[in-house]
Amino acid sequence: MKSEKRVKRWLSDRLPSADDRRVVIVTGARQTGKTTLIRQSYPALRYVNLDAFENREWVREVSSFNWAAEVGAAVIDEAQKEASVFEKVKYAFDEGALLFSVLSGSAQILLLSRVRETLAGRAFVYELWPLMFCECAAAMRGVALKPPLCAGLVKCESLDALLSPLGARLPPDEMHVLDQVGTHLFEWGGMPELLRLDDEERRQWLRSYEITYLERDLGDLARLSDLAPFKKFQRLAALRSGRMLSYAELAKDAGVSAETARRYLEYLRLSYQAVLLQPYHVNLTSQVVKTPKLYWIDPGVLRQVSGLHQADTGELFETFVVGELNKWVSSSGADIRLFYYRTRSGLEVDLLIERSDGLFGIEIKSRESVDRADASGLRRLAEAAGERWRGGMVVYRGSRLAPLCEPDIWAVPCARLLS
Repeated sequence: MKSEKRVKRWLSDRLPSADDRRVVIVTGARQTGKTTLIRQSYPALRYVNLDAFENREWVREVSSFNWAAEVGAAVIDEAQKEASVFEKVKYAFDEGALLFSVLSGSAQILLLSRVRETLAGRAFVYELWPLMFCECAAAMRGVALKPPLCAGLVKCESLDALLSPLGARLPPDEMHVLDQVGTHLFEWGGMPELLRLDDEERRQWLRSYEITYLERDLGDLARLSDLAPFKKFQRLAALRSGRMLSYAELAKDAGVSAETARRYLEYLRLSYQAVLLQPYHVNLTSQVVKTPKLYWIDPGVLRQVSGLHQADTGELFETFVVGELNKWVSSSGADIRLFYYRTRSGLEVDLLIERSDGLFGIEIKSRESVDRADASGLRRLAEAAGERWRGGMVVYRGSRLAPLCEPDIWAVPCARLLS
């Protein structure tokens, strides 16, 4: 799939108006489209990129007393490059001279630590992830961006109530577009620039992205003098996406200490490369496992770092689905939380979605068809959850949306869930 179409980002409708009294923070991994988003959202504001040395020199010389007059309501990109910006924005905002400001950057550990130090209680933080399935699908179909099917889990009374009104299959032409979107995101990931490139250019871009991440983000985050140990660790971590995390095992294979492994993994998390899915904390059946699972967010970056360029495994498909749902929850601000569930007695469910009044379970299968046997873990979980059970899904690669078994368990095509 190759396209020059402009993709509307879900976050664009959540960003506040420049007429509000607000300090807005937009952060996320490099090349996810932060600059494009904020410049399109706030075209009337002055844009100052602190990647430029001259701009850093200029804002450094502007006094706190004159910030509102000389800089004013502006977009300050790569704001973490000049620490004094945060103090000056805080002063002008607290004095009432500055009513609105946007600060953006990729180095989460620096940007957000300075937000906590100086702008706590004043700043509204938004995270921009790589392109989501629903964003790409809307652009490719030429329709308005609407909430994906998974958004219905936030408020629906039950899964039956959400899914029963829907048709079992989409029209072939519509399903074809969704299959193209899913194939692109699964193979290449969601970095916006990749949409307009051909396959060879995409490979080159991802190679360059890996180098840029290692040199720039780790330079900002950790000041590592020798990148080789981290690069080896990063590859081994990518190869473990979709698995339970053992710091000791990962450290041993990477040839680093357990403490270094924990620090390196935190760098991956803080630079938006990976997330840790925590185990569900409530014991529903027997003693629960307390080890998190590691997931890479972007399949294209994962394939580049790990070398799994042509691989198509169950763990990669699970990584893709979990990553998409994680992006949706973060981008939409949905009031739900994601976990996985596993007990020492062997009960495991790939994904558990918790909201205040109940639970949904999701099993992820990298197959074109599923049956009742694939829902065995969901049935046991439903029995244990009792009145908190709201329904379960076996998410798979097929095209038919249909009830699978009781209680309230459905076979749901991945493309339908995410679009």
